[in-house]
Amino acid sequence: MPANPRAILGFVFIEEASLKNYDPCKFLNGLFDLENKVAVIIGGAGVLCGAMAWGLLEAGCRVALVDSNRKKADAHFQRWKSPPEKAMFFKADVTQRDQVAKIIPAVLEWFGEIDIWINGAGIAPPKPYLEIMDEEFEAILNVNLKAVHFGCQVIGEHWVNRGKKGCIINISSMAAIRPLSRSFVYSLSKAGLLNLTQNLAREWAPHGIRVNALCPGFFPTEQNRQILDKQRIEAIMRLTPMARFGNSKELIGATLLLASEKAGSFITGANLVVDGGFSVMSI
Repeated sequence: MPANPRAILGFVFIEEASLKNYDPCKFLNGLFDLENKVAVIIGGAGVLCGAMAWGLLEAGCRVALVDSNRKKADAHFQRWKSPPEKAMFFKADVTQRDQVAKIIPAVLEWFGEIDIWINGAGIAPPKPYLEIMDEEFEAILNVNLKAVHFGCQVIGEHWVNRGKKGCIINISSMAAIRPLSRSFVYSLSKAGLLNLTQNLAREWAPHGIRVNALCPGFFPTEQNRQILDKQRIEAIMRLTPMARFGNSKELIGATLLLASEKAGSFITGANLVVDGGFSVMSI
């Protein structure tokens, strides 16, 4: 008979009174507390970043959608029924440093703070490698990599100079870790983004700034529908253990984890993959 009759094989049973007082919702709310945090979402009018922004909004954040398309952003706001004090739009061409720099004072004037910064703008025009023109090459790198560099630099400087902690989430891609056909320059840009993420995570950890990448697998969007022909869809399904495409809302859980100061407090430099198992598929 053990000294503690409630202890058997090293397990201590929780008293019934303790169970009655246990509130799992309170615990989870505390762990993932994002109430009144301010998130800037670059590319927020799009399908994936729009879903991530909605998830942050529902979790208690105030969100600023930065995009070149006001109409799509307004459609999100109407669907979310979000009041002006909870959501704002800022129009910007994020390939221009001066326009990216203007995001910060605009958001500070509206919300007073910035806690989370998501770099999600991206383009992926499909082209055989030998047909890629110099202008197309530069355009893809400008949006997918240079704009991320601008975003990280301006918000990083803002936080470092003020001694403020913060969280950056860069939207990576399966193309960053596995070369994909018909996505040559896109793959190159996303590999560079992942390397930038890891370097900044090391550089800014002493300042309390966490930098991570979120890596979606195959999610239908306006951009990739043009290359999702029957043959490619069959190949994706064959190489995805879950045998389906992702739903944009399935990125919300990963977003909240990375954005949370408590739940994600020791996560930096990571590339969090959400891909239905595509990246681990083998024979």
